[in-house]
Amino acid sequence: MTALAARSDLHATSWLPAIQMPRVLVLGYGNPGRQDDGLGPAAAAEIEALGWPGVTTRDNYQLVIEDVVDIAAHDVVWFVDAAREGCEPYEVRSLSPAFDITFTSHLVKPETLLAMASQYYGKSPEAYLLGIRGYQFEFIEELTEFARNNLSQAMEVIRDRIRTVLEVP
Repeated sequence: MTALAARSDLHATSWLPAIQMPRVLVLGYGNPGRQDDGLGPAAAAEIEALGWPGVTTRDNYQLVIEDVVDIAAHDVVWFVDAAREGCEPYEVRSLSPAFDITFTSHLVKPETLLAMASQYYGKSPEAYLLGIRGYQFEFIEELTEFARNNLSQAMEVIRDRIRTVLEVP
């Protein structure tokens, strides 16, 4: 090996550990065919449209056990749903893993999915529930005006929080 080759090897960066960008998952759930119940999927669609690297979005009518695979693969998870009551225009709550035995597959709580990710995959992502206040839940495929306003305000918060995690301007 020549002296020149040895010197250039010292400046190579291949020995540096790869810096991994945080992985963020946004799970928006609810039924868009039930007016304001579609707030979760609408929020997920808005985050998806940003096209931020490191951010994955999913939407579904309800949370399902299969979501655990995605949850375990991310560092931060946002569960986004319509809230029938509670704070207006939205509420953000930090979540912790907790098993909850229920007798129906139609009601899987975010905390249960976090507990499963911890138990079966050894992963415990930082997790939040964003409950966006909804008002009408009839069989109509359109958010009410009040819900759209709440969504707009909630999106400012979730975008800022994700932007901080990703360290993007």
